[in-house]
Parts: sequence; C-alpha cells; structure tokens
Amino acid sequence: MNSTQLAFLIGAAVLLFWAVGAYNRLIGLRNALVRSFAPVDEQFRHRHALLLRLADTLAPALAGAPQSLDALRAACSQAEAACGRVRARPGALGTTTSLRLAEDILAEARARLPAPALADAGLAGLNAELAAGDTTLAFARRGYNDCVDAYNRAVRQFPTWLIAGLFGFRRAGTL
Repeated sequence: MNSTQLAFLIGAAVLLFWAVGAYNRLIGLRNALVRSFAPVDEQFRHRHALLLRLADTLAPALAGAPQSLDALRAACSQAEAACGRVRARPGALGTTTSLRLAEDILAEARARLPAPALADAGLAGLNAELAAGDTTLAFARRGYNDCVDAYNRAVRQFPTWLIAGLFGFRRAGTL
C-alpha cells in the first residue's frame, strides 16, 4: 500500500466517522425535541380541562348568551385535536402550525367571554389556576422552542445539511 492509498483511506475513514457523528447528533436533537413536547402536552391538557370547567361553571350565568361558551368549547376541541396531531408527530411543521392557529382561536374565544361573569368571586380560584397554567405553558413552550431552534440550526448547518437531506431530517416548527 503506497502513501496515496493510505491518505485516501484515512480521508475516507475521517469522512465516515464525521457522517456517523453528524447523523447521531441529528438523532439526539430530534429525540430531545420529542421529549421536550411532553411537558407542553401535559400543560395543554391541564389548561383545556380548566377551560372546560370554566365553561361548565359559567353556563348558568351565561344562559342567555350561550354562543360565547359554545365558541370556547369548540375552540378547546379544535386545540385538543391539533395537540393530538402534534403528539403523534412532534416537530412536524404542518402540525405545529395548526396547533398555533388553534391556540390563537382559543385565545380569541377566551377574550370574548364577558368580563363581569369572569370577575365573579366564585371563579377567582379557577381564574388564578388558569393564569398559573398559562404561565407554566409559556415556560414549557419556550423549552420546546429552544429544542426546535437547536435542531433547526443543526439541520441547516453546512456540512450537516448533506446528511440531513440524505436521511430525511426536515425543519421543525415552533409553537
């Protein structure tokens, strides 16, 4: 074996080890992204349960205007369905986009609830629980979005995008 062949073999080995390392890094980042969705999912479920409890509690007070409660329940159902799709495929761009849109619709439905009904003394504890849940959800989303950003940076990085394209790693969507 001459020096040219030896240099070629060393170069091929270095390239192979780099490719395996890049692939393992992408797998690790994707797994971290999937794991980071679990707290977000848990907070979504908790908040949706609280919102449904709120709707049931407000039902007698808003008997004359049930459309705002119906809109809240429908928005909760839509957000839960979108969350289920993200749960099946965390990070997929289309599913995270649909969840963000469902969350916007849910926020609008919550904003349409009459303020006097929400200010009732019997609902103070539920409103405080919802506010705490919203804060915790925002924190969990931030953690998920940080994992998505790290994954997306790795997928776009120059030599790694070759491995990413070859093995089907696609850009992930933020919440």
